[in-house]
Amino acid sequence: MTGPQARGPRERMVFSAAQLLRRGGVAAAGMREVAAHAEAPRGSLQHYFPGGKEQVVNEAVGWAGRYAARRVARFVGGLSEPTPSGLFAAMVRQWTDEYEAAGFAGGCPVAAATVDCAEGTESTREAVTAAFAEWTGAVADALAGMGVPRERAGSLATLMISTLEGAILMARAQQDVRPLATVSAELGPLLDAAVERDG
Repeated sequence: MTGPQARGPRERMVFSAAQLLRRGGVAAAGMREVAAHAEAPRGSLQHYFPGGKEQVVNEAVGWAGRYAARRVARFVGGLSEPTPSGLFAAMVRQWTDEYEAAGFAGGCPVAAATVDCAEGTESTREAVTAAFAEWTGAVADALAGMGVPRERAGSLATLMISTLEGAILMARAQQDVRPLATVSAELGPLLDAAVERDG
């Protein structure tokens, strides 16, 4: 993945908004803060995002959903023998590695926008719904490719993502990666048991 400076100014601002969302929620992703984080002139925000903060937040949420979906393929590609438990362990390890290296300041930008806007902005609710759907669809496709029946893959993808999001929340609250390790160990066997074996 290219670094933030390799992106164009608009992409840098969307990326910056996602980073601010994951650390401080919607309140932290104001136009001034996004411009400063992206090292962009404030006037350029009005140019690229005439819908203001709501548009920036919604596009950051969309970016985060696409990023999470793309990561699924990368996780599967990194497994010598792809299994549902291996995929979930890789999804969890991304967060464990971050928290062990950099502390517990960051969370999922999609979840942050959901918490902050669930009862507020309809367009943001739609953006988070679409982001979760994209991520869940990528996980379901991966599970189906590993032999999980298609009719069950979507349900298990929802279980994996909601479990991961809950463990992220608990890890941040406790300042401890143990909730992540726990869900990986406990959910793995259930996921693998869903694979249909030939013969």
